[in-house]
Amino acid sequence: MRLLGVKYLKILKTTTMLLPDNIHPENSIYYNGAFVIDSLKKDTSYKILDLYQEVKSKKQMSFSVFILCLDWLYLLEVAKLNTKGEIELCS
Repeated sequence: MRLLGVKYLKILKTTTMLLPDNIHPENSIYYNGAFVIDSLKKDTSYKILDLYQEVKSKKQMSFSVFILCLDWLYLLEVAKLNTKGEIELCS
């Protein structure tokens, strides 16, 4: 019984990191990452600053939040850097 409680706490902590309950959802990396994905769908590849400008035209976000979104999408294997150093969606 005690092991189940520990396993539940681990799952709860992981979920809290993606969707924190102490801030508005529109400020989360999960929510803002959707705008980055949407922009990446429009073109085959982007230079990092061009992608930031494209995303910022839709949703006001700081550059640090944008970079965190890119990091998260890279870890999920949704976005990657190509050989030219441009960001593109993984196929």
